[in-house]
This record gives sequence, C-alpha cells and structure tokens, in this order.
Amino acid sequence: MSETAVAVAVCQFAPTASREENRDAVASLTADAASRGAKLVVFPEYASYFVDPLDDTLAAQAEALDGDFVATLTALAGEFAVVIVAGLVERASSEGRVRNAVVAVDAGGVLAVYRKQHLYDAFGQTESDWIEPGELGEPALFEVAGVRFGLMTCYDLRFPEVARLLAVAGVDALVVPAEWVRGPLKEHHWTTLLAARAIENTVYAVAADHPTPIGVGHSQIVDPQGVVVAGVGTAPGMAVGVVERSAVERVREVNPALRLRRYDVIPR
Repeated sequence: MSETAVAVAVCQFAPTASREENRDAVASLTADAASRGAKLVVFPEYASYFVDPLDDTLAAQAEALDGDFVATLTALAGEFAVVIVAGLVERASSEGRVRNAVVAVDAGGVLAVYRKQHLYDAFGQTESDWIEPGELGEPALFEVAGVRFGLMTCYDLRFPEVARLLAVAGVDALVVPAEWVRGPLKEHHWTTLLAARAIENTVYAVAADHPTPIGVGHSQIVDPQGVVVAGVGTAPGMAVGVVERSAVERVREVNPALRLRRYDVIPR
C-alpha cells in the first residue's frame, strides 16, 4: 500500500441506551478492525447513546468532549494505532437538548469535531425537538497517512452543499456516520446519495450506518467513480477497504468537475 493510501473499516452496529455496552462494542470492533489492517475505523451516528424514538433521556446521557466516551476512543486509538470516528451525543448549551456530534480521535485526543447542521425533520421525524443544530463554520477535517478526510452526518447527505464544501476544502474522502432510518425506498436513497456525493465531488464516501431494523444498514466505502469497493448488508458487521489518494487524482485528470464548476456555496 502506498504512503497516501489508508485501509478504512466501516463498523455497522446498533448502539443502545447503555453507554457501557456501546463502549464495549466499539472496543471489540476496533480490535477486529485493527487486526484486519484498518488505520481508520468509522462508527455510526449516535454511537455513544441511542434510543428509538429519541426522548428526554438524551440530555441526561449526553457527554462532554472530555467525557468517558471520547476518553475510551482515545485509549483505543492509542492501543491499536488507529484513528477512530464515532457519533457522540454531546452536551449542549440549551437545557433539555443535545448536540449530535461526530468526533475524530487519535492517540493524542480529538482531531476534529463536527456537529450536525441539517436536522432530520422529515419522513415524520422531528430531530430538532431534541437536538441543537451545529453552527455553520469551517469544515471539520483530519488526515491519516497523507489522505485527507472530512466529516458530515446522516441527513446532511441530502444536501450536496455540505459535501461540496468539504471537497473544496481539499478532502479525498467524505466520512458519513449515520442512523439512516428505514422506510419506503430509504435504502435506495442512501446508496444513491452516497454514490452521487462521491461522483460529483470526485472523492470517496465512507459511510457507517445502524443495522436493521432501525437503520437500513448497507455501510460502505464508495470510490470517486461511484463504485462500492467494500460494504456490509443489513445485519451488524464490518467492511474494510482502501482509500487511495492517487485514485482521486486519476479520476480528476479525466473528470475535472471541481475545477470546471462555476458556482460557489454560500451559507444561508
């Protein structure tokens, strides 16, 4: 493997209302991923704590960035020499609400934090009842072995501007922790949008979802041509694939879409 290629694991598991059980699951999956050569291990949205439907226990179980969950991630990253990305129910500034955060962590601590900007108030759901939206700001970026990654979350996938801002910031891969709720055609939406974001931005898309019956599963790594290079079905599991910067460069030589674009993204 070249110096600008990274083995990435997408871990599809079902977080529960037990913070301890979630940390144990993350530890077991991280050990497995590392044994398979992964240097970046990606977990779903809400990996630290999850209930369906969302309720007021979220605020009671939320953690700070220096809490037990991130401390566990940091320790695991050090033990297995990996970078870990996982969804965190983070304490918010307003009482009774939380932030839907994603953290990237290595042995030294937090590398990047992204707080979900587009809340899932769709398909009969109202995530904004419980979640404080993230502020618009600089993209959340981190690097592993010369490959550049950017963070986004679940429903953000339906907004192409989020991925485009990351691409303009120079990422080689989008990292998308999700809890993509099941429903009519939702599996189709999930896989189609992952491919679309990868193709239109000439980047990889690295996505980790919850398994069925709540999520749709189909965690996967999609290359800059929209081809799934590794993926999981609907049950809990893991897939490992390689994200290679030279592949991004090759695709951009023949499809310079980012260079040819005539519009910028402007926040509302």
